[in-house]
Amino acid sequence: MGNKDFAITITVNSSATEAFSKINQVNKWWAKKVSGSTEKLNDKFTVDFGKTYVDFQITELIPDKKIVWKVLDCNLEWINTKKEWNDTEVVFNISANNNTTQIDFIHIGLIPSFECYEDCKNGWTEHITESLTNFINNGEGKPE
Repeated sequence: MGNKDFAITITVNSSATEAFSKINQVNKWWAKKVSGSTEKLNDKFTVDFGKTYVDFQITELIPDKKIVWKVLDCNLEWINTKKEWNDTEVVFNISANNNTTQIDFIHIGLIPSFECYEDCKNGWTEHITESLTNFINNGEGKPE
């Protein structure tokens, strides 16, 4: 398990089109302070938590199927290895199943040997299973 990327799967009560659209609305489910654009291929955006921030570029965008964000730079203030996410990728694989949509979330490069792994695993789990799920299902996320 030493090199296993963090992954989690959710099922939402929406179309793949709606799920795709809502994932791209990062400020509605992950962080209130998002600068830049989060909708088109090659868009760059920053998720800002004060001293902690992450700069992303959208490197793959397949409508209703897949979204990939590459981490260009970061400052994870609460750990010693502040650039630990650099060059990792956040991936959303989206697949429609009858009246629901499955989202397979993978943070490629976020592995158990990372200093932030437990904190980041817990954070992603809450953001994906609670905030993103609620935002897609009910229109109400809980961004930080």
